[in-house]
Amino acid sequence: MQLVGRVRNLLRGLAARWIGRREQRHPDAVYAAAIEERVAQYGKLREAAAGIIYLRSKLAKELERESAELGRVGRQLEIAVDRDDDAVALHLIGRRDALGAEVTRLTAELTELTKEAEGAKQNLVTFQREIARLREERVRMLARLASAKARLRFQATLNGLSPDADIRALEEVRDHVNRLVAETQVSRDLGDSELEKRLGRIREAEAESAARAQLDELKRTRRGRLVPMVLPEAVPVR
Repeated sequence: MQLVGRVRNLLRGLAARWIGRREQRHPDAVYAAAIEERVAQYGKLREAAAGIIYLRSKLAKELERESAELGRVGRQLEIAVDRDDDAVALHLIGRRDALGAEVTRLTAELTELTKEAEGAKQNLVTFQREIARLREERVRMLARLASAKARLRFQATLNGLSPDADIRALEEVRDHVNRLVAETQVSRDLGDSELEKRLGRIREAEAESAARAQLDELKRTRRGRLVPMVLPEAVPVR
């Protein structure tokens, strides 16, 4: 028996963890289920409140009728006493007492039903507010969840990027610009056209060397892609 209980507890715990993970992955469904449950409870409470209000209305009419009858019997009793009709007076006294007890009972029940009806109405208002609050919270929390997921994706994207290459490229561009500025400054300071020509030839040679290196790289790449397939040598037939 203890083993069965332990297995039952283990399965219950595993099921709870599985459900918890699914709930965390689908918060919209959790909110929808909670709202649906409260709407169902609100419907049942509304039916109960309607029943209480109906009973209160019915009891109020009955109390009004019994109270009117009690007044009528009281007037008849006064007439019987004035006429010294003891037999009728005794009968009317019994009828008056019974009606008085019934009016007292109905009054107490009506007071209790009135309290229950007021409480049911208050519960209905509370449930309405709770449902409205849950719907607003659902919209707010789902919006926050979407924003958090977007920030996480953005952070993951930033973490996956490597800025080293961009930084090196920027540094090389800065160095190149600074060298050109320095060369221009030297040429302007010296006012030597021959130096400017030599610098121009050096720049042309540098550009040609860079282009030649790119061409050689393209040739190597293309040769690597177009390596001809070596066919086996044919074996002579004897």
